[in-house]
Amino acid sequence: MTEPLRVLLADDQTLVRTGFRLILGADGIDVVAEATNGAEAVEAVRRTRPDVVLMDVRMPEMDGLEATRRILAPPRSPDAVRGTEEPPPPGSPRVIILTTFDLDRYVYAALSAGASGFLLKDVTPEQLTAAVRTVRTGDALLAPAITRRLVRRFACAGGDQRPSAPPDSDTAPLPRDLAPLTPRELEVLGLLARGLSNAELASRLHLAEATVKTHVARILAKLGLRDRVQAVIVAYETGLISAGTHEATQQPA
Repeated sequence: MTEPLRVLLADDQTLVRTGFRLILGADGIDVVAEATNGAEAVEAVRRTRPDVVLMDVRMPEMDGLEATRRILAPPRSPDAVRGTEEPPPPGSPRVIILTTFDLDRYVYAALSAGASGFLLKDVTPEQLTAAVRTVRTGDALLAPAITRRLVRRFACAGGDQRPSAPPDSDTAPLPRDLAPLTPRELEVLGLLARGLSNAELASRLHLAEATVKTHVARILAKLGLRDRVQAVIVAYETGLISAGTHEATQQPA
């Protein structure tokens, strides 16, 4: 029997946390802890080890972006080279940023911090529970409207619109060289960047879904990317696809 999905709620508004808890509970998702600020969230993650964290942005004492950076920060070895990209530590939860503020700088900062998703608080209950289940499986997601604007800005500005990382950040620039990819992997990346799910990719390319997952995993590994969201950004930055390219209507949400 599959263990229940474990979620931590971090939001300074009691009514918001109560609403989310009721929505998730009704769908069989366990809320194992709640936090009213980022510092509490960091401590609660260490104590309860949730699968997913729903993280507000604006909270007292420590905001959600800094809390996300601390939760997902890999342990630094003494001989580690500053600026090299390292994966989150094993067992790290997936983080979804939830906010009422539809501002691009939060999207960039959240992705830089390692978040797997970014959703506005006006999502429906069905979208919220689906988002939690999606990131648990290893997929990353953004609200579709934010994704379209994000990649359009990267395409039009060559990535120069992305705010610089904080001075103490270890986030490395995203790679721009697609030379390590095979022709099939380039095709998969192009379709992935248009928003196709693994199942849709499999149908389009007449492949087994397991084969598609292997291609996606190899793309991420070869390019040193954390997740599918970063892959989308790279596809636009490198010109593999352009802002005018037809986008799929279906996106994980």
